[in-house]
Amino acid sequence: MLDELKLIEAITPDILAVLQERYRILRTIYWMQPVGRRTLSESLAMTERVLRSETDILKKLKLIDSSKSGMQLTAYGEEIYTKIGSLMDQLFGMHQTEKRLSEYFGIDRCLIASGDGDRQPKVIAEFGQLLNESLDLLLPDGENTIAVMGGTTMAKVAEELGNLETGKRHNLFVPARGGIGEAVNVQANSVGSVMAMRTNGNYRSLFVPEQLSTNTYEFLLKEPAILDVLNLISQANCVIHSIGRALHMAARRKMSEKEILMLKQKNAVAESFGYFFNEAGEVVYKIPRIGLQLKDLQNVPIIFAIAGGKSKAKAINAYMKNAPKQTWLITDEACANEILKGATL
Repeated sequence: MLDELKLIEAITPDILAVLQERYRILRTIYWMQPVGRRTLSESLAMTERVLRSETDILKKLKLIDSSKSGMQLTAYGEEIYTKIGSLMDQLFGMHQTEKRLSEYFGIDRCLIASGDGDRQPKVIAEFGQLLNESLDLLLPDGENTIAVMGGTTMAKVAEELGNLETGKRHNLFVPARGGIGEAVNVQANSVGSVMAMRTNGNYRSLFVPEQLSTNTYEFLLKEPAILDVLNLISQANCVIHSIGRALHMAARRKMSEKEILMLKQKNAVAESFGYFFNEAGEVVYKIPRIGLQLKDLQNVPIIFAIAGGKSKAKAINAYMKNAPKQTWLITDEACANEILKGATL
């Protein structure tokens, strides 16, 4: 199919440019629908006059509809948009970007969703779909223990998962860490339970605070119920986690002003697993915690790091300097391009 399109392009050089532009319009409407023409033109960096001409054509083709609330894809438009997506990725280099980013980080695989998760919420939903397909591919038959982190991205991703159980494969989801102290729906316990429900798996909870004094930490490690779940976490053959911006995560964890000032002074830009990293990927601070530690990842065969949006580029770049080779990174186009902007391979 790609070869045929290249032959057509040789005769009509502008055909792929037109295809790409109209696909970009369809994609942005899909992300933002219903959306007005002015908002759409600003998002696409296109004049309203040019946009009007293109959307009129898309209306005649019955791909989009418009109403008082704005433009949106028709059912037929959504069908075409969904079917043409993989072809567009192949035509315009998404796979090459994925390969380049995975080589840059020295990891097994990188999967990139189109768009910018900071601006288009549906991009995060696509992370969930990519994760679901990847889990279905990588999880082996038998008993799997999947340790999951919390966070707003993870909570949204969890909602997109589908059945992963088979007659030969059974999955148990466990929280990778404690999480009392943050919003319930983004705690690792909640994310794990939603993932289990959506995939028809099972789950276990770990009800302990994330930030603990040393004495409390040592005391809780002696509790049989906690030890039982910690044992499951230590046996996990799959870990799914996100990557956060350091100061944003510090505020969400309600860290003290003194700690936040210290993170600023140490130029912390990323956080994951309770570790804070500077741009060089060095650990500048660690929260005492119960659950999975950074060093434990080396022995986990299947790892997914999920984060996107252009604003996360520095955080991802910093954390990934510590990522085990077997990591699969799921991110978006805007973030990938920002990371690779000054990269040399």
